[in-house]
Amino acid sequence: MKNKKSHDLRDNKQVSNKIYDYLDSLYGSPSAKKYLEFINEKPSRYIRVNKLKTTREKLSQTLLQDYNIKTEEIKNLNYALKITEDSNLLGIAIEHIIGEYYIQGLSSMIPPLILNPSHDDVVLDLCAAPGSKTTELAEMMENRGTLVSNEVQLNRVKMLVYNLDRMNIVNTGVTHTKGEWLSKHYTHHFDKVLVDAPCSGLGIIQKKGEVNDWWSIERAERLGDLQLRLLIGAIKMAKVGGEIVYSTCTLTPEENELVLNKVLEKYPVEVMEIALPVESHPAFTSYSGKQLNNELEKARRILPWEANTDGFFIIKLKKTGETEAPEQTLPNQRELKLFSSEKKVIRPLLKNINDDFGIPEEVLSDYQFLFKSIDVFLVSKEWSDPYPGHFQRIGTKLGIIDKNGRLVLHTQAAQVFQNHISKNIYQIENQDELKKYLEGGIIKKEIAIEGQCVIKYKDFVLGTAVVTKAGIKSRFPRAKRTQEIFTDF
Repeated sequence: MKNKKSHDLRDNKQVSNKIYDYLDSLYGSPSAKKYLEFINEKPSRYIRVNKLKTTREKLSQTLLQDYNIKTEEIKNLNYALKITEDSNLLGIAIEHIIGEYYIQGLSSMIPPLILNPSHDDVVLDLCAAPGSKTTELAEMMENRGTLVSNEVQLNRVKMLVYNLDRMNIVNTGVTHTKGEWLSKHYTHHFDKVLVDAPCSGLGIIQKKGEVNDWWSIERAERLGDLQLRLLIGAIKMAKVGGEIVYSTCTLTPEENELVLNKVLEKYPVEVMEIALPVESHPAFTSYSGKQLNNELEKARRILPWEANTDGFFIIKLKKTGETEAPEQTLPNQRELKLFSSEKKVIRPLLKNINDDFGIPEEVLSDYQFLFKSIDVFLVSKEWSDPYPGHFQRIGTKLGIIDKNGRLVLHTQAAQVFQNHISKNIYQIENQDELKKYLEGGIIKKEIAIEGQCVIKYKDFVLGTAVVTKAGIKSRFPRAKRTQEIFTDF
């Protein structure tokens, strides 16, 4: 029902006339009305299971027993769960804080699935923050190989790094630059590239109602120009034979088919057949009286009112020929070297953590190491890049070198190595101890451990601590202490 201002449904939720009229013209009145009904429903919630750390069956059981969160499995996505009964603890459960799962829209999980990288691929996530798809790509790569994760906004880089650490990802380097400029650094370099492009968000109004306030066709067209530049850059950076997945969470041809049609006219790419694990439709091959490339029919559009999840557009391209190499204009780079575990500079530090925690040398040899002042980082053994000095962060933190020249193990590394730590372990004994540790406090207790130790809760490592005369002093990261964590079991 139309009025001068908006289309008003139950609970006084509204969508602007310009959005309704646009959807009506594009998909027809029945679909437009279904979308209005859909956005007034409570959004379905989904989680992606981090199979590096747990199994879907185990996590489902834990969520039910400890938090009364009921779940059901998603057909054709063996790492996804739908939340069927939520106790409002999903985002503050300890298992979430330590990265056993990621709260993520179902449609959002699909672009990495379609890209389907392995640890043998050199992979780029061009528009990466907040990290849902980067961490999924890393998990699909088994936390090995080379993944480059780029984000243009500095404040979002921080969130990206936070989520990489939370999920214990060690095969990823983070860059901070405009995605369309990155092709000046890399030419014919990547096996697989994901371009989950910034968009007008017309597919996610149900959970982001603010889209209704600023959406316009003019904004969609301006974003289409940016999306075109990003996609062209991705094509230039891909190897011949490499694959590119382009996706958006909007429903507009201006940001999807029209962008792809321009690319198909000028660049050596072909559209690949894809099959999605949810209901979807072929992309348009004509729009606003204009005939588009018929190959666009292989792209898929997810309509939110049909799939009960966010609206998405997904296409997979294969690069079939070389593209012109841009002039290389690299920024000034700091010198940065990666060292294998055999190098003299790192061996004494690795011996420290072997002595303290019993982590076998053959486990440590699966990584490379780098130094930033007294901070030491680790990254997957296979990770490689011609411009390491260009990165904001590579891998995750191993620890810091103390005043005595010994390595103090960081919580992130303790979680990475949790299955290989056999010494100096303290098991949390009650909820008071758990609360004190997570808040960064001191567990006032004498134990038969000297120096640093790791803290376990249930069957997983929470992090590290140091044993002092006052007790066990938490080294749980400050970034995680500010978040509410449910401990009242």
